[in-house]
Amino acid sequence: MNISKIDLNLLIYLDVLLREKNVTRAARQLNITQPAMSNGLKRLRTLFNDPILVRTSDGMVPTERARSLAPAIRKILLELEEALQGEEEFNEQNSQRVFRLMASDYAASTLLPGLLRRINQIAPNITIDIMTPSDVTFHDVEAGKIDMAINRFDELPQSFHQKTIWRDTFSCLLSADHPVVSKFNLNSYLASKHVWVSKTGFGVGVGMDPKDVQKLGWVDEALARLGKKRDIKVFTRNYHVAMQLAYEDDLIATLPSKAALLHKDDSSFTILKPPFDIPEIELKMIWSPLLHHDASHIWFRQLVIEAAAQS
Repeated sequence: MNISKIDLNLLIYLDVLLREKNVTRAARQLNITQPAMSNGLKRLRTLFNDPILVRTSDGMVPTERARSLAPAIRKILLELEEALQGEEEFNEQNSQRVFRLMASDYAASTLLPGLLRRINQIAPNITIDIMTPSDVTFHDVEAGKIDMAINRFDELPQSFHQKTIWRDTFSCLLSADHPVVSKFNLNSYLASKHVWVSKTGFGVGVGMDPKDVQKLGWVDEALARLGKKRDIKVFTRNYHVAMQLAYEDDLIATLPSKAALLHKDDSSFTILKPPFDIPEIELKMIWSPLLHHDASHIWFRQLVIEAAAQS
């Protein structure tokens, strides 16, 4: 195959088609007509002597050849876009840039208030658009549609840049008049009712099974190592809901300390150290290689790091 005779736009078409698996959506993303995208797919099939996408009962499905091409094409396009990005100065005082972040409510409530105070002081015209983990996919971050994702991540694509913002311990948040406050130990902890809270990664969550300890996370895995299990009354993906339930329903919320400390000055709550050891968690920020050398993004990443250091 003579590369000089290949229309390199076809590689862009292929990349989008394999991600969208739909000609109409791919055309819309590239801002071209549906017939133009269909023609592009026809030319790709000729170029690779392969159907590329095959219609099935589950919709358009990539062929084995197309699946094997996808990571190489994505890598080539990412490196090309990064190489072509021009250097430009960034004036934060005059910038009206919108930074789009995916953040769990744990990250949003503990990190972003301090970050916004700093932005208001030095870059008053910048806007922050905060999305939830359910709003965003890895593809959105990789394509640079989202400037940054801030959360706890179990697994990450190797192409992403990442930095640990902080490590956090766990604390127990209880109503100040909870009956176990005066005799808080492992036995009284296990005898109480609990509210479970967590949300990591991306995408829409699934229902929880109280018997599936491995999917329950740090707290329940730590208890399982002791041969113990807590009585979970409520499952939620929202930290503020968990904290409110702890106050209203005599539940114990065991959650990252920075979240619990949001109520340190509220006499309605008591914050106690868990009566067993729980490993620390890491809050990370991740971003696309497409944005790694962007001047405004470099400035913003540094601002996040500075805000985290003071949180």
